[in-house]
Amino acid sequence: MLRWVRPVAIAYNRRTMSNPKDYIVDVTPKPLAAADYFYIPAVLRGLGTTLRHCLGNMGRDGSNKKNIWVVQYPEQKRDDRDVLEGGQERSVFRGVHRLNRDAEGRVKCVACFMCSTACPANCIDIVADEAPWDDREKYPVKFEIDELKCIFCGMCEDACPIDAIELTPRYEIVGTSRKEMIFDKEQLLTIYDKTIDDKPM
Repeated sequence: MLRWVRPVAIAYNRRTMSNPKDYIVDVTPKPLAAADYFYIPAVLRGLGTTLRHCLGNMGRDGSNKKNIWVVQYPEQKRDDRDVLEGGQERSVFRGVHRLNRDAEGRVKCVACFMCSTACPANCIDIVADEAPWDDREKYPVKFEIDELKCIFCGMCEDACPIDAIELTPRYEIVGTSRKEMIFDKEQLLTIYDKTIDDKPM
């Protein structure tokens, strides 16, 4: 039999306690019933909770509680709501990546490999070459990000010394294969062109 003794309580109340065994708590587990071995009671309680919440929220458009907001996606989006009503704070949201352009429209990246080194998911692949411009030594011939491996932590954005890579507020990215979800340099630059108004540099 397992027993747990509270020595502090015994020492503190020694003068007033008639029997120290009164402060010994029996923690022996109760024997399980046959149904408990198959988790049937726990499963039924969980289903009951789910059903109660489902019925309680039907037909109320998410307005029955202050902290529950139902969004009928894709007709409705969190972007359209205030943050206090379950909306998305776009200024700090970490969505799909982009490669920024410089003032002359060239890729801003100098292929320093800081982002790929800092990436905990190891999802950034860069191949560098000598830059054809005089203002930098290298530039990325190949720059790929595996969006399926990425955990969107923002470490690449923090590590970049020239703000060449950023995470945008865009979160709707889909693909029918793993290959489609590996974004190359041209795709990342295209995302920059589409999101520069949403998130200025």
